[in-house]
Amino acid sequence: MALNNSIAGGESLQRQINYQVIIVQVLVVIFICINLLLIVTFFSKEFFYTTMRYILFAVTLLSDSIILIISDILLILSYFQYTMQVGLCVVFYIISVLCTFVTPVTLTAMTLERYVAICMPLRHAELCSIRRSLHSIFIIHSLSSVPCIVIVSTFVATASHSLYMQYRKCSMDMFVFLQWQNHVKLAVYQCYFLIMAITIIFSYIEIMKVAKAASGEDKKSTKGLRTVVLHAFQLFLCLVQLWCPFIEVALLKIDLMLYVHVRYFNYITFILAPRCLSPLIYGLRDEKFSLALKYNIKLGFHCVKSNMQIGFV
Repeated sequence: MALNNSIAGGESLQRQINYQVIIVQVLVVIFICINLLLIVTFFSKEFFYTTMRYILFAVTLLSDSIILIISDILLILSYFQYTMQVGLCVVFYIISVLCTFVTPVTLTAMTLERYVAICMPLRHAELCSIRRSLHSIFIIHSLSSVPCIVIVSTFVATASHSLYMQYRKCSMDMFVFLQWQNHVKLAVYQCYFLIMAITIIFSYIEIMKVAKAASGEDKKSTKGLRTVVLHAFQLFLCLVQLWCPFIEVALLKIDLMLYVHVRYFNYITFILAPRCLSPLIYGLRDEKFSLALKYNIKLGFHCVKSNMQIGFV
């Protein structure tokens, strides 16, 4: 009887995982298609790729798309119990950690850009030029690579050379052998996000001062405040994402079903959800980008309709 219950529970878990994997594939495809459409819109007008806030927006779109693709690949490989060489898994891990930090660091840079535009409007053209934008991208990726270098260095210091040639399931947990590595990883993550949170709070307070000091309703300041709040919320989701592995490891020791439910919830809420907020903030709320996006969508539908008509003929 107990054996039958165990088999039934295992089949129920398998059906549930199948359903969850399908849902994830649908969401990932939708988000990637949206991101690709936004990237095409970004390159459709010179104004977008010569303006700092849109350039930074494109950086977040690219990093988010890479994260979605890599995390989905690892999810599928894990589901089908495929293994890969540890050395290749290290490459996946480096790209994943780098892009994980690129998004929140870019969000912080975008918040500072809004701070300069509203609180220092006379210097905005100087501080947010195309040249400064390229410098900002270099700084963003340099800062984002530091946590990756620290974590990989602790792994290399403790891993044997033969490990890189072994085949294992590629999981982020395999890069932590000792407890002190977890402490170093957590300390670096929290330090980064503390600095970014302080930057966003400072920008919000300064923009709020300008909005209150302005005579009448300052729509630009009000919109800037809302944008900073959305950046803060997205940054909060990214921060919670860093705590998820520690929570999941603790739950795995308690109950397998609870671990599966929580891990699925964390993936949807703290990995997929923050990656769709950028299109919401700049793809829909920004008037100029929204108009260009609608034009490209209409143009795309027109092309599809024309091709279908030609096909029927």
